Formats: sequence, C-alpha cells, structure tokens
Amino acid sequence: MASAFTHGFVALAAGKLVFPEGMPARFWVLSVVCTLLPDVDVVGFFLGVRYGNALGHRGFAHSLLFALLVAVLVTVAAFPAVRRFSKQWWLLSACFFASTASHGVLDAMTDGGYGVAFFSPFSNARYFLPWRPLEVAPIGVRGFFSRWGWDVLMSELLWIWVPVALLPVVVSLARRHRSR
Repeated sequence: MASAFTHGFVALAAGKLVFPEGMPARFWVLSVVCTLLPDVDVVGFFLGVRYGNALGHRGFAHSLLFALLVAVLVTVAAFPAVRRFSKQWWLLSACFFASTASHGVLDAMTDGGYGVAFFSPFSNARYFLPWRPLEVAPIGVRGFFSRWGWDVLMSELLWIWVPVALLPVVVSLARRHRSR
C-alpha cells in the first residue's frame, strides 16, 4: 500500500482541483477519511480473513463499487442541504469517489501485495498498474519509522507528491488563461 500521508495528500489535491474556491472543513476532513477508508479491510488480518479473499486486504473495500457507495453515502449524509442530483451534488459525489478510488489506484502502483480487486464483488481478480514505481509501505507505525518507511516516503515524494502538487498549479494557470 501507499502511505496514509500520500493517500490523504492526493485527496486534498483532488478536492482543490474540483473546488478551487473555499469549502467547509467537513469537506476536507471527509475527503481524507474517504481516501483512508479502504484500509479498514486490514481488520480482516486479525479476524483470520485471508489476504486473497474478497473481503481481504485490497479486496472489496478497494473496489470501484465500494468507492461509489462511499461517495454517495458521504455526499447524502454530510451535505443534506445540497439538492440531490444537482450539479453541486454530482461534483461532491465525484470528488468523494475520486478520493476513495484513488486509494486502490495508488496501491496498484506499488511493488508489493497481490494487487487490487477493482471489480469486486463481480470479480475477485487482482490488478496492478503496468507502471509500479512506489515501494509498498509497511503496515503499522513501527515499520514506518525505519529505513523502509523512509524509502517509501522518498519514492512517494518523487512519483506522487511532486506531480500531484504541480497539477493544481497547471490547472489554475489554464483556468486563468481560458478566462482571458
């Protein structure tokens, strides 16, 4: 998996792309929660659920259907004043979907694990992206404060943080140029 720091950073950047103007704090908190939520499946390790099981790590909780369900539930629950199916509702849902789905995409860019079940529950086939530049992060805090954790952060900084940080700048410049 990618680190929790990188998952959260990607969610914040996605939110800034969709909503360049101010949003309430709950939007930003929920964006980060959505991107971390798929790792709830690690509880399965303690319950005897095998990694490759549909409910195992990188299974259903990392799927696109899970991301869609989370996005709709978060939008409806956290933004009840937004009229359902309005432009604002779709933008919020899309942003929460992108935040949640980005977790699986980032995990599919790592060099470890069994891949991601993007299409669960319809298929438990696991996938990696063809390009896998990220070192898989250690599970647990202790492993993260080690040489391995440092190597993970450096690979994520190079391959995710720098490009993702530049993306809102490029989009902002394009928006300014288009408005002239």
